[in-house]
Amino acid sequence: MAALRPQIVCFASIVIPYFLSFLPPPPLRENEVLSLPLPLWLRDCALITMFISDCDPDEGLSTSVARGPDPRVFDKPPYFDTTIQVDSIESPPALDSDGGPSLQKGYELQDLGPVVGEDQGNASTGTERLLGEEGLSWKNQQGTSFTANAAHPLFPPLPSYGPPSLISSVQYLIIRCVSFVLSLVFLSTVILGALVHTASASVSDLRHKLGGPAPNTPSRFDEEERSRRVERNQASRRWSYRQEKEVNEEGLDECPPLEGGKDPIVCDVAYYARRVGLDVETFKVQTEDGFVLTLWHVYNPQEYTPLPPKARRPRGPHVFGGQKNPETSRAPRKYPVLLIHGLLQSAGAFCANDDDSLAFFLCKSGYDVWLGNNRCGMVPEHTTLFQSDPRMWAWNIQQMGVLDLPALVSRVLFETGFDKLGLVCHSQGSAETFIALAKDQRPELGERISVFCALAPAVYAGPLVERVYFRFMRMIPPFVFRAFFGIHAFIPFMMTVHRRLQPRIYGTLGYYVFSFLFGWKDARWDRALRDRMFQFAPVYVSAEAMRWWLGGECFAHQKCILAPREVTLAEAEEDHRGERGHADALRSDTAWYGPQAPPFALWIAGSDGLVDGQRLLHRLQNGREPHVRVVHAKVIEEYEHLDVLWAMDAIDQVGQEVRQVLWQTMPQEARTVCRMPRGVWLSPDESWTMTT
Repeated sequence: MAALRPQIVCFASIVIPYFLSFLPPPPLRENEVLSLPLPLWLRDCALITMFISDCDPDEGLSTSVARGPDPRVFDKPPYFDTTIQVDSIESPPALDSDGGPSLQKGYELQDLGPVVGEDQGNASTGTERLLGEEGLSWKNQQGTSFTANAAHPLFPPLPSYGPPSLISSVQYLIIRCVSFVLSLVFLSTVILGALVHTASASVSDLRHKLGGPAPNTPSRFDEEERSRRVERNQASRRWSYRQEKEVNEEGLDECPPLEGGKDPIVCDVAYYARRVGLDVETFKVQTEDGFVLTLWHVYNPQEYTPLPPKARRPRGPHVFGGQKNPETSRAPRKYPVLLIHGLLQSAGAFCANDDDSLAFFLCKSGYDVWLGNNRCGMVPEHTTLFQSDPRMWAWNIQQMGVLDLPALVSRVLFETGFDKLGLVCHSQGSAETFIALAKDQRPELGERISVFCALAPAVYAGPLVERVYFRFMRMIPPFVFRAFFGIHAFIPFMMTVHRRLQPRIYGTLGYYVFSFLFGWKDARWDRALRDRMFQFAPVYVSAEAMRWWLGGECFAHQKCILAPREVTLAEAEEDHRGERGHADALRSDTAWYGPQAPPFALWIAGSDGLVDGQRLLHRLQNGREPHVRVVHAKVIEEYEHLDVLWAMDAIDQVGQEVRQVLWQTMPQEARTVCRMPRGVWLSPDESWTMTT
């Protein structure tokens, strides 16, 4: 025992400060920075942090892609801290040495535009509603300071971290190492459970087959799946023949394929676009807090020439400046549509089904399709912060909605020259939009959106959150959650597995894990493409964002994204009394949206256990939201959460209706300059207007 004493002391000197670091900090005096206790011998070893920036991002010691002339600037105040002082940022953006717009440090927050009407007192000024423990103090371009209101119960204050020092860097390194081990144990447990669950299901299916036809088998999907497999094989043979003979037999094909042959299963949206005769160009977009987002533009190479790389760089943190790209007029006018993905996915989820992918379908129908990716995504990028800095990960869905979404919308409008666009969102993408449009968040954004199409809208929680592993995540206190998953990215080892594992094995394993956790089935999918579908998940997301979804304070506990549980229960009781005909039934004013809200369209999966879309539809239709106009609502009873994207009949059930709704809600001035999408129908009044 005496021989082990040095090792025990060494281990305790690391582990005890690690867990102490998650306890609530003592109150700080002005300009005081919290410093966690460390043993003296570990402080003497702090110089090892000099080597952190050269390590692999996913092994717990990494940096992200930082940009700008001096990326390692750590003397700025932390983002989303209690107080942020902002120096003025010149407008228009400064040009770099080769004439392109340079990246600017993202500390400026800017108003979207004028606020009018009765809700002027309730509307936000830019992002002033990013909430802190004592209210955030921001300064806009003109130097005027303004302070946010008290904290919203659904958006508690985020942890605040000071600028990195040698001591804090060692502390962060220890946290990353320990959370790496603990989260790896958690991930291994999930994978093991998924494999056991899959094996059990396979045995059960085998028993059913031996005993006769399996009940409730969707035979029409099986037949469609076989037909599509034969068609793909024929297309692959035709491609190989043309490549060998160097002949072109496309004839009158409007979008001849630019790639073909056997699918190598790659995480590359542009490659799958070329397989259906389209292509993709990549834009970089800077948010107001300095993150660099990836924006994909899907286009027909027969009609459009991509912009040079210089023109696709970030344009600085400014949003909705009123400027338009002078290159806009060189392309045929198509109405812009922005698609936003769900949790732990990239926008590639809209591109995994060949011609039946929603993005490719809308593009070939005649819309200008843009695919937005939230912060961090496949490759985390920031103008000044590195991945090893916890300030880069101090965000959740509120920042996605109030900062990421306006930046993406603004860039699309700049590039296309329109004043509005159509917005199509799936799952978490819809949640961040519902949050951003709320009258106490960033309601001005609604003036830039002609219609908001929500697929599997994530506003109210479904019964899946009551599963034992989700209840466990909800029960553990915040400091234990951070001990397991750290204060940086959520289980970044998943991205290492994604890069290193053979794609087909990874796709199969990904399906098993998601099916185990959420109960999803592939009965309506083209299973030959299933491995491709899971190449675009997971992506980098902050541990704080996952804690918002799964922890005991926010969504999983409150069961709603914009109202605490007590309010939703009181609303349900009021509605129930009103439905029973009580004369004294009163209804409280708990509306989330003001007059700036755009029209809503909903496609709800009736068998979705993850979110409860029908409860949202009931709220919108029973008068709780007097300013919201629902232009379309459809409940597809047999659909699960991902079927709205990947079901073999998703284009018939969802895509064609989205195409029609985008046209019907398009501003009249846009209709006069845009080509009419193919497949849309005109009402008698519209037909008369078009002919006259």
